[in-house]
Amino acid sequence: MKRKEIVLVTGGAGFVGSHLVDALIREGYKTRILDNLSPPTHDRHMPDWVNKKAEFVKGDVRKKKDWVNALSGVSIVFHLAAYMDYHFDFSRYADTNVRSTTLLYEAAVQAKLPLKKIVFASSQSVYGEGKYFCKKHGIFYAGPRPESQLKRHEWDVRCPKDHAIAKLLPELEADELHPQIPYGITKAASEKLCLTLGKTYNIPTVVVRPSIIQGSRQSIRSFSGALKDFCIKALAGTPIMMYEDGAGVRDFVNVHDVIDAYLLVLKNKRADYEIFNVGSGKNTSLMKLAKMVFAIAKSQSTPTATGEFRINSPRSSKMNISKLKKLGWRPRRTLNDSIKEYVAWVKGYPEATKAWKKTYEKMIRSDILRK
Repeated sequence: MKRKEIVLVTGGAGFVGSHLVDALIREGYKTRILDNLSPPTHDRHMPDWVNKKAEFVKGDVRKKKDWVNALSGVSIVFHLAAYMDYHFDFSRYADTNVRSTTLLYEAAVQAKLPLKKIVFASSQSVYGEGKYFCKKHGIFYAGPRPESQLKRHEWDVRCPKDHAIAKLLPELEADELHPQIPYGITKAASEKLCLTLGKTYNIPTVVVRPSIIQGSRQSIRSFSGALKDFCIKALAGTPIMMYEDGAGVRDFVNVHDVIDAYLLVLKNKRADYEIFNVGSGKNTSLMKLAKMVFAIAKSQSTPTATGEFRINSPRSSKMNISKLKKLGWRPRRTLNDSIKEYVAWVKGYPEATKAWKKTYEKMIRSDILRK
């Protein structure tokens, strides 16, 4: 693609979006950001990491007029803006995640914009609790673990037929989707909208499903983010505590590897109208992550599990990334790289500890975090 073309990045002032903007500019693309800088991700002010070489348009992806304005002259769209975590203003998930997606295609189709590609940022959250294997009954898709089970501190996913502890299987792009929080549900709906409207109106569209993304610039105000949580506690000298028993596993992927994936699907026509998982291909327990943070941040605290749990939060997650590898992509950074990068970055934000305490207290008050 010719570098003179304009690329629009929604949510381009945020964690992943700002890194993508940096990469696009390094590649020679003219880049435009559409972001409203709203809480809880932002504090309504422009973050100091936003690339000054990018054009910034302050606008709301829930408003069609802002889309029409931002899309002027654009050839490529990365739609990353989203409402995340678990909050009780459920309608905002539909407005921000689903409505924004329909407005993007609506504005493009009605104005007959010559868009060459749309890349939609989905999430591993669409898989929900994920896919498991029971020795006796075979493969099944797990539902949310009952609160009664969690209150007994029985953390493992069990077969719904014989209640035997089941084995976690890697998630494939073709798997059934059973999202269990509003964020994941609206992301799954948006994926379907993107691919259907893209095919109908001949707008090449790609859906990217990253696993747990780690690296600098991750919001210090959000509910989610084990690395953020552990690093802030370690640097503050407070105990590193984790939910459940700390044995749940995650696929932690470096933000720069995710950016490499975005650039690859942008440039590769074989990616059009496809869905791709993006992860590290490795599984790390929360306890192991905490111990790694402990060592790198030189914390004197000992990581411990609290027995607290978040409602509808998956026990574990495991991604199969072979499909994207077939296009030539490989994860090149390690979890150590992610931890070192975040520790170095968050040291520049002394308000992080106060923000973490405020977030934790809100989770308790809202009954999102339970015992």
